[in-house]
Formats: sequence, C-alpha cells, structure tokens
Amino acid sequence: MRCGLLRCVRGVAWLCVIVAAGGTVSAAERPPNVIVILTDDQGSVDAGCYGTTDLQTPAMDALAARGVRFTQFYAAAPVCSPSRAGLLTGRYPIRAGMPGNAGASPSEAIDDLKEVDGTAGADWAEQTTIAEVFRTAGYATGHIGKWHLHAHDGARPLDQGFEHSFGHMGGCIDNYSHVFYWNGPNRHDLWRGNTRVRETGTFFPDLMVREATTFMEENRERPFLLYFAMNCPHYPYQGEAEWLEAYADLPFPRNLYAAFLSSQDERIGQLLSYLETHGLEDDTIVVFQSDHGHSTEERAHGGGGSAGPYRGAKFSLFEGGIRVPAIISWPGHLPEGEVRDQLAHSCDWLPTLVELCGLEPLTHDVDGESLAAVIRDSDAASPHDAVHWTIGSSWAVRRGPWKLIGKPNDTSGKAPLDDKERFLANLVDDVGEMKNLADAQPDVVEELQKLHDDWINSHVR
Repeated sequence: MRCGLLRCVRGVAWLCVIVAAGGTVSAAERPPNVIVILTDDQGSVDAGCYGTTDLQTPAMDALAARGVRFTQFYAAAPVCSPSRAGLLTGRYPIRAGMPGNAGASPSEAIDDLKEVDGTAGADWAEQTTIAEVFRTAGYATGHIGKWHLHAHDGARPLDQGFEHSFGHMGGCIDNYSHVFYWNGPNRHDLWRGNTRVRETGTFFPDLMVREATTFMEENRERPFLLYFAMNCPHYPYQGEAEWLEAYADLPFPRNLYAAFLSSQDERIGQLLSYLETHGLEDDTIVVFQSDHGHSTEERAHGGGGSAGPYRGAKFSLFEGGIRVPAIISWPGHLPEGEVRDQLAHSCDWLPTLVELCGLEPLTHDVDGESLAAVIRDSDAASPHDAVHWTIGSSWAVRRGPWKLIGKPNDTSGKAPLDDKERFLANLVDDVGEMKNLADAQPDVVEELQKLHDDWINSHVR
C-alpha cells in the first residue's frame, strides 16, 4: 500500500512543517528514532541474558541491561515470512496476506526483480506496514537485510513504505557470494532498492552494518525508522574464524551455530556503538526479537540452537518454535535492567512504537496491542486475553496458563507425540509441554477449541 499524505504527529505539529520544508530540528524537539533488530532462527534461550552459559553475547546482554526483557514473548509464526509479516503489519499473518513462507529468491537470469513463484501473496501487497505508518509521520525509513516477503510489483520494500532498501529478497543467501543456492541453479540475490548489486567476497553482516550506519548518518537530522533484519544465525552457518576457534570445544553443530550467533552479536554491538558514539543512544528506541525458534533442518546440520526447557523448534507451535527472546531499550525514557513476564506478541510492536513515539493512533485495525503500559510498569496486566497462531494445517491458541495446539508437530523430537489431534498443556505446571492433558481436561479443550473457531470465523473468513 502506498504512503498517504504527510500527517502531523500528535502534539508536535512542527513535523509537517519542517519536514515538508526540508529543515531540521533539535533532538529534544523531535520524536525518537526507532531501530527494529530482527534475528533469524535464534533459539528461545540463546543469549546470555536468557540463561545460556556456553555463548558469548555481550551486545544482546547489554541491550537487556539498558532495557526491558520479556520472558513470555511470542513470534507471530514459527517460520520466517509470516513472522515478518506479523511484525511489520501488526496483524496475524493469516490476516496480513502471508500465511506461509514466501517463494524462492529472484531469478539470476534478469537484472530486475522477478519472483520465481509469480504473484502469489498479492494480499500482502495491500497491507499497511510499520514503514508506511512512520513514513507518513515524517520518518526516514530504511530496510537493511533479509526481506523474504515476495519480490513482485507491490510487494517489495520500496513498495511497502521503505525509502531505502539493501539486502536479499529470498529466504537466505551464502554470506560471501550472496547467492540462493538450492532448488535449481544458484541465483544471485543482493539488491539496493530494485537494482542488483554485487559485492562478492564481503561478509553480508558487514555489509548490513555499513549500509545501516550510512542510512543513519544520512538521516541524522530527521527521525528515522530502521528495520535491521539480520540473516543470522539462519543457515548456512558461516561464523567467522575467530569465533569458530572460540567455540572449538562445543559439540557439533552447536559450535557452528554459536560461531555464527556471536558473529551476529558482534554486528549488533557495532550498530549500538554507532548510536553511542554519535550521541543518539538516548534518542533511539531499539527493539530486538528473533523471528521464531531455532532450526533443526538438514541444512542446519539438524540443530545447533537451543530452546532450553521448551519443546519444539522452527515450524512447530510448541513453545520452542514461537517463544522468542525480545527486548526493548530506550535509555532515560523506559525502565532499564528489568524483566517482564506478561504475555506479549510480535504484532504488538507496531501499536507500541506508535504510542511511545507519540504518533497519531492507527486508523486501521491491527491485532497487536500496545505494550507501553507493561513496559513501564511490571504490575500492568498483559493487554491480551488470548493469542492465536496458524501455520499450514496446524493452529494454536493460548489463554492464561492453557495452550491448545491443533494437529501438533514437534520438530525438536524431545518426546514422541501421541496420536491425538489436540494437544493441551498447562504452561504454569508444564512449560516443557511434555504431557498432553486433552483427555483429562475436556472442558478446557472445548473452551479453547471454540475460542479458535470463533476467531477464525470472525477475523479471517
């Protein structure tokens, strides 16, 4: 959806006037910058601040020390594209036009973008994204990194509210050749805007930091929104040599995953260092989240990441597939070094950031709720009575301690699944979801099944 006319930020009408005139304002007068850091296939507990003891993650840990860390934060989906669509639109993926993964990367045979799977996902192109909301409010908007939300006309970053875009359109790339490398011939996939660029031999996370710092430098005189969508620690595991050496004693494939994760953390540290060096730290809200749980796919050597006590991984609606690390930091404005146990969801970031930045309330409906009260007050209640997920034929709903999964799938292999179509867990008593209570609690199953059915009928169909 194309951006509309510039509208005033609530309570600060200066923005319409000054931005339209191409002028500048002091940091004290303008709303905060926003950086959304989204990592790729990072395990539920894979950061020091989330309890891991075998990984070095000083940048993520420092972000938690200067902000608020969530312990019951959920991705919108257990796979890449729908999770990203949920975050960017504030809508459940099935309502955001992206119920499953987008197609393959653009073809190598042409110099302009063309999606291998045609125009599937047209509904996504009609959505209103966080970039459109913030651009309308006068922000500079940039996408750096992974897209994976289709690449046909109307669906690309520049079509979805981003003024600047650099990265790859498909699901993953080799970090040095920048090619998508299976299901047919290798296809080069690196773009600045809609133009193919070649930087063969340069580590993609380094390119991301370079592009991000350039974007911030060029837009320091106006508020900016930066979507920093990392491709780490998604396979191929290509951690740097120094980190491979540091983790040489870890078992395979944890050692490979760990090296790539610490390479990721180092780049996050460089991004945060730029803010500090240029006096932007207190003027910038930083959101951090993994898009879903770790991969156990063959291309990931069967694992490497960790969900800690949780069952499940990527592609699964057990906790390990959807419960993710999530942090928000705005030094001097939000609590620091605090933890929130309230239920929260990645669709919440859009309304949360709109409120924190003082923008006009959203005029279109979203499924997320603002977390601003929860972030500021540990005693505030979660804004959610229930949350929902769908992926393929599987679905899940959580209300209070109860979570019901329809057609469950456990990609972690932690325990054999029974032959039941429904899996019910009490997450207070059994956070690992090891015991199916569906037979023992038929009334709860019926209640949650109805909740799911009503939601599908009223919000989706």
